[in-house]
Amino acid sequence: MDSHANQAGGTPGLVGAAQPGLAAPGSHASALRFGDLHAVPRTLLIPLAARAHGARSFPWLACDDAVAAHLLDCLGADVHALLEDKPTVLNILWRTRLIKAAGQAFFAAHPCSTGASLGCGLSHAFQWLDTGRNAWIDADLPEVMALRGPLQPPEPSRRRHACIDLTVPGWWQRLALPEGPGAAPVFLLCEGVLMYLQPAQVQAVLAEFAEHAPPGSQWVCDVISQVGVGQAHRCPSLAPTGAEFHWGVQDMADLAACHPRLRLLAQHSVAECYGWMGTVAEWCLRPWSPTPLYALVTLGV
Repeated sequence: MDSHANQAGGTPGLVGAAQPGLAAPGSHASALRFGDLHAVPRTLLIPLAARAHGARSFPWLACDDAVAAHLLDCLGADVHALLEDKPTVLNILWRTRLIKAAGQAFFAAHPCSTGASLGCGLSHAFQWLDTGRNAWIDADLPEVMALRGPLQPPEPSRRRHACIDLTVPGWWQRLALPEGPGAAPVFLLCEGVLMYLQPAQVQAVLAEFAEHAPPGSQWVCDVISQVGVGQAHRCPSLAPTGAEFHWGVQDMADLAACHPRLRLLAQHSVAECYGWMGTVAEWCLRPWSPTPLYALVTLGV
């Protein structure tokens, strides 16, 4: 949820030009609704800003987001301060590259399967993962989807929007996701969401995925170390939103411990962005944080 224009290799002339299926720039009603969001939902501007303009600072991580800059223009949002938070911009562009790779690999193997972005904010992951045959669901809290709907109306057939609260059990059925041993596997993306939930809520969300997901399904999410819990106010991008981190990982093995079907398939530390200096820094922090301060993981069943 805490989810590049021309500088990022996006479509020339995208800023200020209405795209097919997107709202026109300067959508003041949308800007007013954004002003009504609080805490965690307000973090949706952070990944949008990073993907729209972050390549100015980190060109090697340009993610080629074809719609982010246009959506910022529609909202009339001033994101200069967000872009000054370089570590967060780097984190988002780094995780975006890994998300794209994981999703593209999954749908190359399962081109007709269903994918979903849980806590999608205003992000548009399907632009990178559309095989022409797969289905996609963008889901978030009702107030976020009320903002997203006019800006990113779903395509008529394979892509749809849904309102969902992951903290309420039964979200799998409410999204009508495939389940059972004979169903095709699903790909679920949950970025910038879990760290804002309570530990018991995270365990319940992961257990629901494990309980219902068909064999071969994947869950991709970002995680923070337990030492980051309660420290969101130290992040310049997050502090003004009032959002706080409530859940972190003490041991990566704990991610799969909440259900016997869960397996940890992959993990990546953001330290890899910093080369040998990142590796050394992470090693020095191990007495306080056995897990990476920030990581992207893939769970499977």
